Amino acid sequence: MLVGYSSSSEEDGEPGSDAPNRGSRRPAEDDEGNRHLPEKKKARTEELDPKTRLPLPGCLLSMFPDDDQDAQTDDSSLHGGRVRTFKHERGNWATYVYLPYSPEEEFEELLEEVLSALEAHGLISTRQEEFHLSVSQTVVLRHHWIQPFIQSLKAGLSPCRRFVCTAATLKVYCNAERTRTFLGMEVSTGHAQLMDLVRVIDKTMADFGLDTFYKEPSFHVSLAWCVGDLTEKTKEILEELQVLRHHSSI
Repeated sequence: MLVGYSSSSEEDGEPGSDAPNRGSRRPAEDDEGNRHLPEKKKARTEELDPKTRLPLPGCLLSMFPDDDQDAQTDDSSLHGGRVRTFKHERGNWATYVYLPYSPEEEFEELLEEVLSALEAHGLISTRQEEFHLSVSQTVVLRHHWIQPFIQSLKAGLSPCRRFVCTAATLKVYCNAERTRTFLGMEVSTGHAQLMDLVRVIDKTMADFGLDTFYKEPSFHVSLAWCVGDLTEKTKEILEELQVLRHHSSI
């Protein structure tokens, strides 16, 4: 992490300050010595102001954008219509706990058929970039919480044993802000083991004063999403989509 510290001359050189300006004062003998320098050399010496800073490279400036640039990134048109559910603040990191899923070829084929069926009914959806099963809500961590948070999760989850989950039923979901609708595949086996994980994760969340998971969660893997609350319209064709699922080999 890069931290910009103010120089002592900037801190002490403010108008009205009682502190001595150590960064800008020069001994009298230095002034006396400069009188005997050639004009060109004297001018060069006077140009070396200790307050002068070299410009930062562009690559560093892009790593730490100013507030105006941060505001521009909140433009939903730059994120496929997605809307930020809470305001971005420097030093805050959004995170959630999940189980990753690596899709097989049959899953990819089913997903393409589902997307085509949605489009045929006027529901233009975006497929998920990656697939996972969430076991926590999205929460915001302060930067200095990150390592203790991870250590707490590792300590709590280390005794958990491996288990198998299967998902078979298509289901429609909508986020709390009603800004996005999701088509997901709900877990049919492994629910009890997932609840055991959630209880451990919830303890860490509570220790950090963060939101715990839903009381009666519907564990699922999201397949695709669209902007807005299109829950009812998607449910109208859910039976047709479920037929595609039954005819697939997964």
